[in-house]
Amino acid sequence: MTPAELAVAAADASAAGAFMVHVHPRDESGRETLETRHVVDAVTAIRAATPGLRVSVSTRDGIVDNVRRKVAHVAEWPSPDLGGPDCASVNWHEEGAVEVAQALRDNGCGVEAGIWTPEAASLFVATNWPWQVERVLVELIPGVTPGSDGRWAAERILAALGMSPVSVVVHGEERWTWPVLRWAQASGYDVRVGLEDTLHLASGREVRDNAELVRAAATSEPSTPSQWPVPDPPG
Repeated sequence: MTPAELAVAAADASAAGAFMVHVHPRDESGRETLETRHVVDAVTAIRAATPGLRVSVSTRDGIVDNVRRKVAHVAEWPSPDLGGPDCASVNWHEEGAVEVAQALRDNGCGVEAGIWTPEAASLFVATNWPWQVERVLVELIPGVTPGSDGRWAAERILAALGMSPVSVVVHGEERWTWPVLRWAQASGYDVRVGLEDTLHLASGREVRDNAELVRAAATSEPSTPSQWPVPDPPG
C-alpha cells in the first residue's frame, strides 16, 4: 500500500526471479492514484531498495473519473531519469487509450499495451502503435475476455494481434492464472504473476505474498495435480 511496503514487496519479488514489477501507487487513504507525487514516491522507494529494477504502473479506468483527468495526470509525470516510472500499462479497450499512450511517450515513459479481447487487439493493430509500445500485455480475465477457457481465449487474441514487433507477455487472472501461465511458458511467451492476478498457488493453497507466486512461476510444474477451479477456503 505505502511506498515503503511496495519497495519491500518489489525487492522480494526481484529476489524470487522477477525482472521488473508492476505496481499501483496509492494516496494517504489507500486509494489508487495517478497524482505525480504519489507515483514518484512509489517509484523512488522501489528504485532505492532495488537499483536497476524496472517499474511499471497502472493507468486503468477507475483510478480517476474521466479521460481528461487521466491524460492530465500522466502528462505531469517526470521522465524515468527524473523519478517517473519506466513504463505504464494502457488498456487498449478503454476510452482515450491512444491519448494516454501519447502522453506517456511525450514524457519519455514506455507504454505497455493491455489487450483483453480480440476486438481490442484489432483496434491496436489498426494503428501505428504496435511499433511504438515497449511490450504487449495479453490479459485473460474470466467473465471479461471472451471464452470459457483461458488458453483458448489467449490463442484468439494472439491470432488477432498477428506477428508482434515487440515482446508479448501473456497472463491470466483468477482461475485462469496458472493454466494460462504454464501454457504461455511452454509457448515461449513472457509471463507475469502477482496478487493482482491470484491469491492462490496452482494447488489451491493461499499464498503469503507476491514473491511466493514468482517463485512458483519460476519453477517447474508441481508434482501434485492442480485443482481447478480453486476450491473455496475452509469455512
